[in-house]
Amino acid sequence: MILKKRKVFLYICSDKNNRMRYLFFITICAAIFACHTNDKKETPQEKEKREQKDAAAVSDSANSTMVWLDPVSLDLGTITKGQIVELSWKFKNTGNKPLTITNVSAGCGCTTPDPPKEPIAPGAEGVIKAKFNSENFSGSVTKEVNVQALNGDNKSADYKLSFSANIKE
Repeated sequence: MILKKRKVFLYICSDKNNRMRYLFFITICAAIFACHTNDKKETPQEKEKREQKDAAAVSDSANSTMVWLDPVSLDLGTITKGQIVELSWKFKNTGNKPLTITNVSAGCGCTTPDPPKEPIAPGAEGVIKAKFNSENFSGSVTKEVNVQALNGDNKSADYKLSFSANIKE
């Protein structure tokens, strides 16, 4: 019996194509074996620890949340070339810790952002302002304003505001 198995093995490995198939088969088997997961049952202590960690994560995200009261994408409609348009986006801190706007930046020099200087108290509202100079544009234009906020736990969040306009000469 062992002799027959050896002959079959030698026959399989004698041809280059067969050797490649055999190698491929062995590689696939090894990959399946290596990817086998251990479906270990969770102990009650481990479950309680995981639930506490999940609750802490939810609590942290509730500590400082920025909710936009205005649409994050504004449509300015049709404006005249050279017109300077003032924009504003209202938001509210729905968390229970102060919210600090750390950085507000625009994609180009045509938009000048004006962020709030003081932290926004829990439950209070704030405004991100910007001015858009349409001097060097014509036709349809879309611009972005990027906002970085930091809650009381020093956790950062990034927001992308935008506006569009149709500029006529």
